[in-house]
Order: sequence, then C-alpha cells, then structure tokens
Amino acid sequence: MSPPLGSPLMPHSSKVFAGVEVIPLCDAVGPMGPALRRPLDETFLGATAADWAVVGREEWVLHFHCHLLRDPTGRTILVDTGVGGTESPAAGWAPVPGALMAEVAAAGVRPEDVDAVVLTHLHSDHAGGAVVDGLPAFPNARYIIQRDELDWVRGPVLEQVVRPLGDALEVVDGLVEMTSGITVVPTPGHTPGHQSVEVGRLVLSGDVLHHPVQLVNPAIRYAHDEDPERAAATRAALLERVRRRSGTLATAHLAEPFTTLTP
Repeated sequence: MSPPLGSPLMPHSSKVFAGVEVIPLCDAVGPMGPALRRPLDETFLGATAADWAVVGREEWVLHFHCHLLRDPTGRTILVDTGVGGTESPAAGWAPVPGALMAEVAAAGVRPEDVDAVVLTHLHSDHAGGAVVDGLPAFPNARYIIQRDELDWVRGPVLEQVVRPLGDALEVVDGLVEMTSGITVVPTPGHTPGHQSVEVGRLVLSGDVLHHPVQLVNPAIRYAHDEDPERAAATRAALLERVRRRSGTLATAHLAEPFTTLTP
C-alpha cells in the first residue's frame, strides 16, 4: 500500500559505494502546490508521446530525498536538507514540515554528529531544513555551496537560510575532494551553481533531473530550470557518463532513491 501524500516513505536500505555507506532519507512526499503545478506537457517540454509511453503519464508526485553518507573514517556528510518546517521558504508550495530530523535520528545520527552538509543548490526544497529557529540545524557542520550559487540566490532563501548560516558556509569554486571517495562536482543549469556528489559509481544528482521521462530522453527540458539549454547538456553528459560505467543515480525527486543505469 502506498503512503499517503505528504508522509515519508518507509525506510529504504542503505547501500555501500566505494566504501561509503549511503543512506537515503525521505523528507516528504507530495505534489507541488497549486501555484507551481502545471500539466506534464507544460512542465517537461519537448517530451513526445513515445517518451511518455515508456514511463506513463500518472499524476506527478514528488519524493523529496536527502542522503546521509558515512565514510570509512567515520565522517558523516549530509547531502541536502529538504523542505524544512512550517515556516521555511518551501512552505508555500511543498509538503511541509519535512521529516529530515526524524530520518536522521532513525539512522542513529544526532545533528551535532554531522561534519558537513552539501547543498546541491539553493532552492527551498533542498535547503529549507538547513536552519532551525534561526540557527544552523547541524551545528558542527560546514555547509558547502558553489560560489556561482551564492552569487545567484535572492529572496527568502537568502534571508532565511543563507544569512543565518553565517560562518558555517564554505563557499567553493568547482570540483572539491571532500574525503577519499567523495567528490563534489559542478552540474550547472537547473541553477547556476548546482552541484552533485560522486561516490565511486554513484552520483547524488540533486535536480539534474526531475522525472523518469528525462531518463528516457535527457533533452526534455524542465520548466523551472534557470538555464534549460545548459541543464539539458549537463543532464545528457552526466547520464551518459553514469551509463557508460553501469553506475547508479541517487536522485532527489524520483520515487526510488537509487536508479542503476546500464549502457
């Protein structure tokens, strides 16, 4: 039986890539709010009837996944912080409050145990849970963001997330080797400073793609990409690279947290 909209999924098993345990955390499940909701053909531009025939055209229900990484040395890294609470910038359109803190606790981790947080980008459903009551939600972590993203962000996320993070922010330019086997890689297009995380053959891809139809045809554009052409090019290159090595995606919004691709 499927969980009701707005509730987290049942826990998924962790997997190990390049010696790193990767634990999917289901922050929330639900459709976009009415202000952002559009018909599929207006949301995924350029998809043909043949593309949709592969994956179906059911109502698009988003799964909001974050991921917890534990490397062999015991370091704990969180990728994205979900939709946040009822006062977060995502509250106007996403199914808040998110279950991130409960999911982290279920994984046996306390907020103060998290050493680093990688924010794939500064949209509210990926960064909304970075701050709680005006303070960093993970008090001992550095929050890693690309400089291009920081230069771009405006509005509530800037005011309610970025500024309260203060000195906890670590601004980077380009590729970053976090620990042995964990690398932050720029994947721009959805936003100017979008970044993904690579762990061996796994790519935690953030919003490089949003719907299974983009696995069928990566040229299909998403209506909310900042730079649709660049996003499509990034998506095609990333999927080709993952397929070539029979790798796996850990996506933010697909129903299953892990998707293995084959050539």
